Amino acid sequence: MIRLALRCRAEQAEAVLAELLEIAPSGVEEIDEPGGREGLVEYAVYGARGELPDLGGFRAQAGDALVEVVTEDVPDDWDERWKRFYFPVLVAGTIYVRPPWEQPAQRGGVHEVVIDPGGAFGTGTHPTTRMCLELMLETEAARGRSFVDLGCGSGVLAIAAAKLGFEPVLGLDADRAAIEEADRNGRANYVELQLRHQNLRGGDAPVADVAAANLTAPLLEIVAVDWAARGERPGALIASGLLRAEADRVATAFAEAGLTERRRVVSGDWTGFLAT
Repeated sequence: MIRLALRCRAEQAEAVLAELLEIAPSGVEEIDEPGGREGLVEYAVYGARGELPDLGGFRAQAGDALVEVVTEDVPDDWDERWKRFYFPVLVAGTIYVRPPWEQPAQRGGVHEVVIDPGGAFGTGTHPTTRMCLELMLETEAARGRSFVDLGCGSGVLAIAAAKLGFEPVLGLDADRAAIEEADRNGRANYVELQLRHQNLRGGDAPVADVAAANLTAPLLEIVAVDWAARGERPGALIASGLLRAEADRVATAFAEAGLTERRRVVSGDWTGFLAT
């Protein structure tokens, strides 16, 4: 088994990820500050010998970004070793996200979200997902209010919303494999999700009482322009997937759609905000 990793500076991550997803549309592994190197992001894909080239290590160009490419052999028991990178996350003492091999929450009053990360579409451990969950808890009472997750991935945010009492809960993703993964995780968590394959670049992003959008900055701006043109907006927006340098620009785009930023949270190089 070969692991092919691309390392780049955080501000170039969006461009590098876009290039990598062209050859690995089913998803990649993402690691912040690989090997303790601050300001770097690493994206990796796995494949059998012959499927991925064993290139050693060198520097290359991905779009306009200079990246460090590292390939390495993965031990035969890699299918068990990778589990050490996924760990439970407790958000604000209320939402507990864990992989199925970890123990259930030991405290009462916790909404548990169990995510099998085998499909590599998100596990809840990334800072942007944690910030979305934190901001979700700061919206008005969920019971009886609608929720939409624009770019649902493995379904972490949609499942958490359903556990909190949002209804109905709609999840969209441009990747059909992600929709299948979210459906499987939703059923495993005994929640009802409405899931739909949709590319947000084509417009018509739906609105709800609360909308979550953990997306890249350019895609968030497309959603903002779409809502502004249609004269529609959600009651509250949770936006993340942003580098700190991108947040003001994206918040301004959503202001044009009538959404005013109320709170911003930061984790390392990443940020997110709540707007109403």
